[in-house]
Amino acid sequence: MMKRLCLLCVSLMTILAGSAQANTPYDVDKISLLLSQSQHTLYVKKGRFIVKSYKVALGSGGSGGKIREGDSRTPVGQYRITEVRNSDRFHLFMRLNYPNIKDAKRALSDKLITRQDYRAVLDAHIFGRQPPQNLVLGGAIGIHGIGEETQEKLKIHQNIDWTEGCIALRNEEVEELSQYVSVGTEIHIVD
Repeated sequence: MMKRLCLLCVSLMTILAGSAQANTPYDVDKISLLLSQSQHTLYVKKGRFIVKSYKVALGSGGSGGKIREGDSRTPVGQYRITEVRNSDRFHLFMRLNYPNIKDAKRALSDKLITRQDYRAVLDAHIFGRQPPQNLVLGGAIGIHGIGEETQEKLKIHQNIDWTEGCIALRNEEVEELSQYVSVGTEIHIVD
């Protein structure tokens, strides 16, 4: 009876501690990103509130989430920004930690990667490193600008999905977005 009561107390304390953490000022001020592929919209969220949104171009391979290199699809899932850097080709590039563990688990199950490849992705996520970018899953996925903004590029950007799997914004928009995010910012990508 006493052992059951202690387990109940520990469970209750865990629930209360989780509730207290969820209401801390840090969570209220936390910036995260949400990408709705079907709406072609990237939302900047502060806590639960949307503070900014951007129309985006995505991978030209259509919806359904990235499966392998060369499919030109934008991945679906939970990722983090691992790098923010200038780019000669795209103006600014924010690399994501693609592939994530779920991507690797699916690929292992589908026999697209080996157990060693899966372990390399898992280790990268556990130790906060960039996952391998040379697997059959592909890599170099990020949020970026469009490079030199010509009338033709702007027209393409506004009307079709043109990337190889990345998320593209206009240069001024990606610059503005970089003021909200940093290395470690979470992005949740949904269909």
